[in-house]
Amino acid sequence: MAKGKDKRALRGRAGRMQGGRGSGRGTKGYTRLWGRHAVEAALKNPRRRHRKLWATLEGLASLDGDLPPDFPLERAEVADLARLVAKDAPHQGLVLECEPLNDLHLDEVLTGDRTRPIVVLDQVTDPHNVGALLRSAAAFNAAAIVTQDRHAPPEGGVIGKSASGALEVVPWVRVVNLSRALEDMAEAGYWRLGLTGEADGTLAECLPSGPIALVLGAEGEGMRHNVAQHCDALCRLPISNAMESLNVSNAGAIALYAIATRPAAD
Repeated sequence: MAKGKDKRALRGRAGRMQGGRGSGRGTKGYTRLWGRHAVEAALKNPRRRHRKLWATLEGLASLDGDLPPDFPLERAEVADLARLVAKDAPHQGLVLECEPLNDLHLDEVLTGDRTRPIVVLDQVTDPHNVGALLRSAAAFNAAAIVTQDRHAPPEGGVIGKSASGALEVVPWVRVVNLSRALEDMAEAGYWRLGLTGEADGTLAECLPSGPIALVLGAEGEGMRHNVAQHCDALCRLPISNAMESLNVSNAGAIALYAIATRPAAD
C-alpha cells in the first residue's frame, strides 16, 4: 500500500461518498470484519475477496497505506458504522465486508512444517476465546487451528477483532469428526497432548521432542471423553490452589509458549 499523497487523494474520494447503512449482519455469503488490525490484515491478505469497506476519515487515515483506485469504498460516520456491526463493537472507524476464506484440508497442514504445533479446539464456542487463541497461535508460530465444523463459531467480526489480524495468518481447518482428525495426526507422527486440570502430570513433564498437536477443551466443560481418549497424554498447568482454572485462551497461550521454548531435540 502506498502512503502520502495517494492517501490524501483517497480521503478526498471517500469524502464524496454517502454514509453506509445496514444491520449488524453481513450481506448473505459475506463476512464483516471491524477494527484497524483485523481490517488492515484482511486488506493485505491476497486470499481475501472484498465486497466493500465502510470507513470514517479517521479510520481510513489509520490504515497502513492506501487502497487501489477502484476499491469499493464508502464514506461513513461513526453512527453509520454502529449499525453495521454487533452492538457496542469497537470498530475504530473501519468495517470491511468480504468473502470467508477458502476451506483448508487437514492433509495440507499435516504435510507441512512438523516443527510447528497444531492447536485442536474441542467445542470452544466463545468467539473471543477463538480469536485470542488465533492470536497466540500466530505469536508462537503454530501451523493451524483445527475445530469441528458443527461446534465452533463462524468466521466473523468478533473473532477477527480478538485475533488482531491473526485470522488472516493462521490457517483454520474445520473437520467433521475431531476424533478422526486426531487419528490422522497420530498417523502423521504428531504427539497428541491434551490440556486438562484433572491430569496428574504437568505440561513440562509431558512435553515430547517431536511434533505436537495441542488439544484444548471447551470453556467450563473441558474436553469430551472421546476426544481425551484420542490423546497420547493428558497434562495440566501447575497453577496455584488460589485459582481453580484458567480461561482456555490463557491456558492455550501458556502451553504454546512452553512448546515454543522447549529444549531442542538432540
